[in-house]
Amino acid sequence: MPLERETLIWLYRTMTTIRHFEERGIPEVGQRALSGSVHSSAGQEAVPTGVCAHLSDDDYIGSTHRGHGHCIAKGVDPKLMMAELFGRSTGSNKGKGGSMHIADMSKGMLGTNGVVAASVPLAVGAALTSKLKKLGRVAVAFFGDGAANQGVLHECMNLASVWKLPVVFCCENNGYAESTPVEYGLSVANVSDRAPAYNMPGFLVDGMDVFAVYEAAGEVVARARAGDGPSLLECRTYRFYGHTVFDNPLTYRTKEEEEHWRALDPLKQFRERVVPEGLLTAEELDQMDQAAEQMMEEAIKFADESPMPEPAEIYEDVYVNYPIDQMKRGTNMAV
Repeated sequence: MPLERETLIWLYRTMTTIRHFEERGIPEVGQRALSGSVHSSAGQEAVPTGVCAHLSDDDYIGSTHRGHGHCIAKGVDPKLMMAELFGRSTGSNKGKGGSMHIADMSKGMLGTNGVVAASVPLAVGAALTSKLKKLGRVAVAFFGDGAANQGVLHECMNLASVWKLPVVFCCENNGYAESTPVEYGLSVANVSDRAPAYNMPGFLVDGMDVFAVYEAAGEVVARARAGDGPSLLECRTYRFYGHTVFDNPLTYRTKEEEEHWRALDPLKQFRERVVPEGLLTAEELDQMDQAAEQMMEEAIKFADESPMPEPAEIYEDVYVNYPIDQMKRGTNMAV
């Protein structure tokens, strides 16, 4: 079924916003000698975009250490994200979380996460809440191929199936767990092959094609929302850059491999499909690229002009409803 013009615009605008955030914003972090690792998701834009196109602010997602794209696709303000990367008080988490701990509960964004597979139980817990309270919401647990062998993922898939929870397990298989090729650590040909063991459907799609992701995600999200339980969606994708900003040179990948995947650029493929079919014009796409570029310049300016958090705020937002003065004295507390 042909997509509506508004949907096509949203898909491209989201992907180009993610790309510009990664390629414009991340280098700025390095130039300012800010501490902490930053993981680029450039090249993987089609996955969060195609999946989150079917979600509302009320739905939930659990993210990964490579989560900027998830945040943007779920509606988190790039300006606040940039300020968070810069460690500023105006950041989405007041400058205390940084790249790997961006969260926005108003958008159902449960947080990026520096611990491999750690956001999966958060998404499953949100799905359980939705089912018990009859909220009609869906949760998506994003994870990478490196997380596919983590015990917590398998526990969560098992319980989600037992309890028939409205959750989608979305594997962004970019071929590498840091520098380890996926075939070195996977006991099956595809992560999605494990779905039958948990009595749920598994889908393998081209994660460089936003239309393929959009179609498959539409099916599994609708299935979850209808009360039919969880699904496992594996998207074969590729990160254009290293594991982190410090991962250079990439001695574990060949130039030929990188060129092959660069040719499959999700934004490039989108253009090559919609322009010849007259769905959108090249000029319209160019304008969206320019708007994303301008958005990043404004975000960087906003972040640079924002103040650093006050030292006195270090104990705020750590524990809920617990007196700061007692925490400073080191009083024991029951959580």
